[in-house]
Amino acid sequence: MAKVGIIVGSTRKESFSRKIAENVAPLFPSDYEPEFIDIANLPLYNQDYDEDSPEEYTAFRKQVREMDAILFVTPEHNRSVSAALKNALDTGSRPYGESVWDMKPAAIISQSISNLSGFGANHHLRQSLVFLNMPVVQQPEVYLANSQNLLDENDKITNEDTIQFLQTFVDAFVELIKRYQ
Repeated sequence: MAKVGIIVGSTRKESFSRKIAENVAPLFPSDYEPEFIDIANLPLYNQDYDEDSPEEYTAFRKQVREMDAILFVTPEHNRSVSAALKNALDTGSRPYGESVWDMKPAAIISQSISNLSGFGANHHLRQSLVFLNMPVVQQPEVYLANSQNLLDENDKITNEDTIQFLQTFVDAFVELIKRYQ
């Protein structure tokens, strides 16, 4: 059983990123276990904590270490990722030499309520993941525009073309994960 951590880059309760992630999680094969990893409670990273980490850091790092791969689903904030997501990346990468991200396969879904579809966030996140030594799904890239229109009144994606596209993406991610198991 492969465990896939899902990190949502938005901490808003009704975030479109979370709703999209909840639609993508069931697309994984039955022998894959998606698990949401909460980043909302992480104190802002401070190197002073490397010696004596807050409990939230320790729990977060342990949970990420237990995952075989990580799916990031993120909104775009000012043409980049959210502060919460950047904080999670920094927290998991420290103390120096003890990164929990190293060689974990990753995949990115970015979304936006505009037509730009989180392009800036997606590419900024890719830059960080390269430095963190995480192999990332290259194709297909997932940029979801006008995300507020993707979901029905039950927060389900109903457009079959979108669902099929997301399934193709998950299938590519599963192949990447297999290469690193």
